[in-house]
Amino acid sequence: MKRTLDYVLGSAVFLILVIIVASVMWQVLSRYVLGTPSTSTSEIARLLFMWLALLGGAYTFGQARHLAIDILPLALNGRSRQLLNTLILLIVAGFAFFVMVWGGWQMVSRTLASGQITPTLRLPMGYVYGPIPVSGLIIIFYCFIFLGRVWLNPKSEGGFTIDPQQAPASQERD
Repeated sequence: MKRTLDYVLGSAVFLILVIIVASVMWQVLSRYVLGTPSTSTSEIARLLFMWLALLGGAYTFGQARHLAIDILPLALNGRSRQLLNTLILLIVAGFAFFVMVWGGWQMVSRTLASGQITPTLRLPMGYVYGPIPVSGLIIIFYCFIFLGRVWLNPKSEGGFTIDPQQAPASQERD
C-alpha cells in the first residue's frame, strides 16, 4: 500500500510541478511576446504551489528524506533508539493530526462556509487550504508505517531515519 501511495503522490507532485512550469512559461510568453498578459496563470501557479509544497513535504516524509536532526537517534542503539524514534513519530503524528488535519479542516470548512472565492479563477478559497488536511492525513499514514518498521523489524535497531552507513536501497523495500 505504501508503494501505491508513493507512486500516486510522486506522480501528483510531478504533474503539479509541470502545470506550474507551463503556467509560468505561458505568463512570460503572453506578457513579453504577445503583449497581453494572462490574468489567470499567476493565480494558478500560486494555488498549485501550495499543493506542491504540502504534498511534496508529505511525500518527502514518506521517503524518510525530510529535514531531520538525527544526531541523537543515530547515536543510540537498541531499545533506547527504538523508544526515541517511537516518541518522535508520535510527536509528528500528533502535530499532523491536531494542527494539519483538525486545524486545517477547521480552516477549510470555515472558508468554504464563508463563500470566499479566489479573485481570478473564482474557485472557493477552501480549495486553496485543502492540501493542509490532506497532507496531514498522508503524514499520519506514513507515521504508522514507520512505527511498524520501528517495532516489527528488529534488524533496524528501531530506526526509521536513514543511517549514513547503510545503502539507501535498504530503506526502499516495503
